[in-house]
Amino acid sequence: MSDPKQPKIKKTDAEWRAELTPEQFAVTRSCGTEPPFSHPYNFEKRQGVYTCVCCGAPLFESKTKYESGSGWPSFYEPIADEAVAEHEDRSHFMVRTEVRCANCGAHLGHVFPDGPQPTGLRYCMNGTALKLKPEEPSQE
Repeated sequence: MSDPKQPKIKKTDAEWRAELTPEQFAVTRSCGTEPPFSHPYNFEKRQGVYTCVCCGAPLFESKTKYESGSGWPSFYEPIADEAVAEHEDRSHFMVRTEVRCANCGAHLGHVFPDGPQPTGLRYCMNGTALKLKPEEPSQE
């Protein structure tokens, strides 16, 4: 039986490098962080689903996105509990909760207990790790 905390998609660094931009690789595969207020998704208002830039797995719905003032796209909950995996991160002389794509293990960002209701959580994500699949306009 497979470990649910282990990613389902596994590729070598060379395979990921061939598929991702250098910035995407640095953030998602090397646990990097983009500069605050640098990614257009921080200001994005379109409706849709934010997916993993590496594997396309759905991660967050735009209806859960909010302006946190942090400089990174923020959401109060993932699209499903099993969409993301959380891990303790003790880097940078602090303890945080890292958020990864449960499907491929891509580093997405961190979750903090200072978000809005109904969850009180702030999923502070790197826009570089996400891809917005906009909702199709209704044909009424």
